[in-house]
Amino acid sequence: MDESLIDAEQYPRADIDVYLVRNTRHKVKCLQNDYKDIMKDIEIRLHELHAAERERKAHSDSRNVAEQKPNKSLLPFATIDLVSPESPAKHAGLEVGDKLLEFGSVDSENFRALQDIAAIVQHSVGTHVSLVVLRHSREMRLTLEPKKWAGKGLLG
Repeated sequence: MDESLIDAEQYPRADIDVYLVRNTRHKVKCLQNDYKDIMKDIEIRLHELHAAERERKAHSDSRNVAEQKPNKSLLPFATIDLVSPESPAKHAGLEVGDKLLEFGSVDSENFRALQDIAAIVQHSVGTHVSLVVLRHSREMRLTLEPKKWAGKGLLG
């Protein structure tokens, strides 16, 4: 693209069609400029889209949780069978026998395997994950922070 179109004696090169090369270079530059303009437009629209989504989410988060899910009854999809002492799970308030109704974005409707929960845990290290558990026929909301601790894993 940047090779010289003239030879050492300052004459047009005889081994190429100079007119065709110049014309092609011009078309490529125009296409590159068009591409840049389109990418700028996409970037602006993505920013607008994400800003609107953040605003919508902030607005919906301010509502009562009961208003957000009025008719959705949660079903247990896993049972806690071990909670290690001094673990993040223990600090969050999880107890043996608790039945998981929600773990972050996973619930009984979209739960396929424990790898779903493992993925959320891996992506949430150092941040909070909201849980809904069923304990003695009562729903409880807990917050868990997956992190490294003295024991095995990120939850315990």
